[in-house]
Amino acid sequence: MLTKPVFAADLVSTSNIRRALAIAAHPDDIDFGAGATIAALTDAGVEVTFCLVTSGDAGGFELDQTREQMVARRQQEQRDAARELGVDQVCFLDHSDGYVEPTHRLISQLVGVMRQVQPEVVISQHPQRNWERIQASHPDHLAVGEATARAIYPAVENPFAYPELELPAFHIGQLWMMGAPTELANLAVDVTDHVERKLSALHRHVSQHPDPKVMDDRVRAALAANHPEVDRAAERFHVVAVNDETTFAGF
Repeated sequence: MLTKPVFAADLVSTSNIRRALAIAAHPDDIDFGAGATIAALTDAGVEVTFCLVTSGDAGGFELDQTREQMVARRQQEQRDAARELGVDQVCFLDHSDGYVEPTHRLISQLVGVMRQVQPEVVISQHPQRNWERIQASHPDHLAVGEATARAIYPAVENPFAYPELELPAFHIGQLWMMGAPTELANLAVDVTDHVERKLSALHRHVSQHPDPKVMDDRVRAALAANHPEVDRAAERFHVVAVNDETTFAGF
């Protein structure tokens, strides 16, 4: 059940969030799903890392571009967008766009990234299809959500899982999932003061959004619909306490 929107800075202080890792299938997925929240988190002093499972090689509208050219372009667009949100660390796992599956190879890669970053919070996509807006449930999104969940528990905290990584086991505090079915969303973050930063990040993905005004209008309407008050905006998530139940303390 969705609660009253809270501010990211309050979540940071309550849950002692210092590092967050955002994982998604394609460039621009994080910016759409959590861009304003991430801007609020970095403003509150949280160090955020982006991990993109693909480089978006199947995206774009220009048929004269090679896939290699599109990969280079989309990776740079994502780095530029991340900087708009206060994020400097961006990695790509180079899986093929449109063919992502929750394989042990992908889970191992995600475990490796998690153990290196050691975040208190992982932000990722939801493994359950949202029938109210199927575009949020691209098969790659569902696969990344499932692989992330498997990596978070039990793999990342099991010292006997993927020993070839030669990285120490680590416990994740919380999982925040984007694109959740409405009935599962239990956290709304008030992002009213960070909407413009989100849009600035999305505008960096030039290859994907030929009509930025239409995109802006759609994003603003969605953020407004997530907040019960007029002239306010929110992003919503399905939050699972993996090893930290303080997310909602005091709210």
